[in-house]
Amino acid sequence: MKTAIKLALIYFLMQILGALTAGPFCMLYVYITTGSMDAEVAQKLTIAPTLLLGIVYMMLYLWRKGHLADDGLMYSLTTPSCLTWSLLAGVAGLFLTDALVSQMGFLPDLMKQTFDALQSGWLGILCIAVLGPILEELLYRGAITKALLQKYAPTKAILISGLLFGIVHINPVQVVSAALIGILLAWLYWRTRSLVACILIHILNNSLSVFLSLNYPEVGSMTELLGTPLVVIMTVVALALFLLSVKKLSAYQLSATNTTTDNKL
Repeated sequence: MKTAIKLALIYFLMQILGALTAGPFCMLYVYITTGSMDAEVAQKLTIAPTLLLGIVYMMLYLWRKGHLADDGLMYSLTTPSCLTWSLLAGVAGLFLTDALVSQMGFLPDLMKQTFDALQSGWLGILCIAVLGPILEELLYRGAITKALLQKYAPTKAILISGLLFGIVHINPVQVVSAALIGILLAWLYWRTRSLVACILIHILNNSLSVFLSLNYPEVGSMTELLGTPLVVIMTVVALALFLLSVKKLSAYQLSATNTTTDNKL
């Protein structure tokens, strides 16, 4: 648990370090291009570079501390069938999670302005859609979930990992969905010991979120976008597909012999 909390806190510190690094350069750029020290403009300009530098700093930290070392399965594609069922479970899980969270319209979005600023340029979009998901999977599944599985029973480790992933998002509208998705991704990592499917699912989730935000900014839920009948049908199909995928993956046997926990949940 200490390792998990420590790594989560270090990520926040890396974001602060990223802001301290990017801030002066962005202020200088604003002054050179506008002839004034407009703090508001500089702050918006700093958001994307801060996120990028935070990602780079955290990746370097994980690499230096050996958290990114391959154990023979971490970066494996596993088997074609396992990868396919993992991706299907992830896509179905994302849809079900979104269907649930869309009913919680009372949750405030405290980060809307920040995300709008990030999505206004290619660097911010790249960080949200691709680089951020890659880092978060390396950190929360590859490092944190791995450490928790070495200390706790799988069920407890997966729940702690998912809840921590939800809490660190802070933004109320993201906490519930991040926790549920975090639990699913932690379970997928435990079943396969591979991050490949987790990374692909996470990239898909964030990329789709960016696409919908940019192209349908006024739409607040899937029901508004697709209509109630279609959403109901898709939810039933997603639930059936999710349960089938979980059943298939539950029978998957790890090919490596260096795992440290029981393979039954």
